[in-house]
Amino acid sequence: MTTLQNRDYIRHPSSIPLDVKPRAAQEQMNLNLKLNNISAGGLSFDSPVPFNEGAIVNIRIPVKPVFRVNAMVEWCKRKGSHYELGVRFLDQEDAYRARMVEQVCHIEQYRQETLRRTGRRLSRNKASLEWIQKHGPRFPH
Repeated sequence: MTTLQNRDYIRHPSSIPLDVKPRAAQEQMNLNLKLNNISAGGLSFDSPVPFNEGAIVNIRIPVKPVFRVNAMVEWCKRKGSHYELGVRFLDQEDAYRARMVEQVCHIEQYRQETLRRTGRRLSRNKASLEWIQKHGPRFPH
């Protein structure tokens, strides 16, 4: 990943859960974490443990349909008591599938914000329809 000024992809905020599992045989852990943000090129998340740059990780995001991807750790920075990581998708096809996940993340964030601001609980379908009507045309391509 590059710096914010030189970033190739617009990153989208999120707090969707994700499972991260290092592919290396000696690292038998599966971390249940929260997605910080996602773009067509990759994603970032916080971890209680560091990862080596260049390490390959298996990522699963439990949206419908479930998004599974292999990614390479591009950077890992210590942030207080945890680490923030940025990973890059290995397969170009995964980058295209990430567009759908981005939209799902936006819709989920819209549901949460609507509940917080107005107390109104929206189904995923209702939130999707409202979000697409309000924000779909401005969603970055």
